[in-house]
Amino acid sequence: MAMVEGIEGKRVLVTAAAGGIGAVVARRFDDAGACVHICDLLGDALAAFAAQRPGIGVTEADVADPDAVDRLFTEVRQRMGGLDVLVSNAGIAGPVGPVEGLDLGDWRRTLDVNLTGAFLCVRGAVPLLKEAAEGGSIVLASSNAGTMGLPWRAPYVASKWALIGLVKTLAMELGPHGIRVNAICPGDVEGERIQRVMAAEAQTRGISVDAVRAERVSAVSLRTMITPDDVASLILFLCSREGSKLSGQAVVLDGNAERA
Repeated sequence: MAMVEGIEGKRVLVTAAAGGIGAVVARRFDDAGACVHICDLLGDALAAFAAQRPGIGVTEADVADPDAVDRLFTEVRQRMGGLDVLVSNAGIAGPVGPVEGLDLGDWRRTLDVNLTGAFLCVRGAVPLLKEAAEGGSIVLASSNAGTMGLPWRAPYVASKWALIGLVKTLAMELGPHGIRVNAICPGDVEGERIQRVMAAEAQTRGISVDAVRAERVSAVSLRTMITPDDVASLILFLCSREGSKLSGQAVVLDGNAERA
């Protein structure tokens, strides 16, 4: 795999990276010569990841827990001496259903993880990024659902729109310190999570999972879903020398999805 300019030697934190998209992102940074640390809620998955990639540091942490996030950044500083890149990848799909049937606890948990979790990680990262010799880079994982409406997904959509507002503001606030802030907005990413979401939507609507998938793919101009490697490639570009003038952007990676 071709090396990405400006990644080697960077100190990188990727949240929710013991599996799924985050794990792919962490491995790609590691392969590019970065010093990588990850966190995740799942201790067993972290142990398995650490066994495969012993050079990557791990911390068990829930990003929605302020004390856990404080502990995470203490460990990041102790292990890596600072930080150059934060990839705030942690997020949950939230409940699927009509708004009048949604549980308040489910709403709050979705915003706690997707939005407040990102805020807590940014708050912990910024003092370290300000110390970085060449500034730093923050990437928040939003979604193409943060650029459109999506029926039966109100908590998720609200959180992802909010992240883009956070990115726009942080880019202005942190730009004078040489810190770039961008959001990535993937469409449907192949994997277990989208399978669960499609199953829940199928049940809500009384149709088959295959029918839900066919609708989603047919609404994409390129007639395809996104892969975790697609997402990782975009993140590495945004954090690379080639992406050094990009900030305050919400970069949509979805093959041009026009689904309402």
